Amino acid sequence: MDRRLTPANANAALDSLRGIVDAPHYTAGERATVKQGTADLLRAPGGARDRQLLWGDAVTVIDRAGGWAFLQAAKDGYCGYLPEDNLAIAPQPATHWVATPGTHLYSGPKVQHPEITALPLGARLQVIGCSDDWAETPEGFVPLMHLRALGDWFADPATVAQGLLHSPYLWGGNSRAGIDCSGLAQIAFHACGHPLPGVQASRSQTARLCAGTICCSGKAMWPLSCRPTG
Repeated sequence: MDRRLTPANANAALDSLRGIVDAPHYTAGERATVKQGTADLLRAPGGARDRQLLWGDAVTVIDRAGGWAFLQAAKDGYCGYLPEDNLAIAPQPATHWVATPGTHLYSGPKVQHPEITALPLGARLQVIGCSDDWAETPEGFVPLMHLRALGDWFADPATVAQGLLHSPYLWGGNSRAGIDCSGLAQIAFHACGHPLPGVQASRSQTARLCAGTICCSGKAMWPLSCRPTG
């Protein structure tokens, strides 16, 4: 079994794995959301980055120990570790998503107010009100023009990907601050309302099925520095 997609560690496993994997403890898990602009999903506590999760991503927490949470991401099934303080345990349902390459969450409805965090393309928020050109969330304010309602997706993944050209390469990265090939494909398809796995092999298989969309109008999905080799 691929450890990246298996919701089990040495301490616990999800109930869905009963009879499939041996674990000291089985659990239904605990719902939570990511409350960090971008959060490194690690293969072990303090270990290497496998992928990144974004603000508002829904997760299921399977195990907690030493300030770390072992979890599975809802959007693609990826499993790994985050610091517990990167999570909100009483998740608020998202209503909107960041539809620009990036924006900021501000402490008030003016750009002169201190920013709380940077938010990448695809981050999800709950909008509880609007004031002039600003969307209010429980955590702060975001320029309204940078958001779209959930369900109001872009049409073409290739066009989305072009908006991230010249982003620096980062292994496991999922934002314009640093991105890899799997992250680029995943972000582009998610922005068009199409789930896409984060694992390279699964992502490649899905991309082949969607080849007509990826290359729509002759536009290349991949920048020269980040083309798949197989």
